[in-house]
Amino acid sequence: MWEEPPRLDDQVCFAMHAACRALDGVYRRELAGLGLTYPQYLLMLALWERPHADGHAPTVKQLGSALRLDSGTLSPLLKRLEAAGLVRRERDRLDERSVRVVLTSAGSALRERAGRVPARIFAATGLTETEVRGLRRLLDRIATSADAAVLSFADATAEGPAG
Repeated sequence: MWEEPPRLDDQVCFAMHAACRALDGVYRRELAGLGLTYPQYLLMLALWERPHADGHAPTVKQLGSALRLDSGTLSPLLKRLEAAGLVRRERDRLDERSVRVVLTSAGSALRERAGRVPARIFAATGLTETEVRGLRRLLDRIATSADAAVLSFADATAEGPAG
């Protein structure tokens, strides 16, 4: 499997990329009726999952952390969702440096319509529920391991050549 030169069919990253592109097409079709792109859908999911338990809407920083997105990617998403009337950004009253993201009534109402999306996506995969859960665990492990490898590589590069 690991012979030289590398073969396309042996590349895990290629299989994941192809699967992601295929699922992107399914999501694009399902989300079109909601007026959302896939990244916007993920952001809305994060907002719907974070009811203001502490009495505060999540901050941009908290959302970025949850979605694994930097502010340069998150800001345009928020701007478009705000223009669509689904969210609004507000400065935190106690810490002016923090910006909180608040769902509007339209953004909250969209949650019910979006509730049908996961079942349709699940059906499109052709996988059983057990397979989907197992795949999710494997993908989480891959992401965690790959993140650690990148950090390890960055640390080794920062130290310079041994000698």
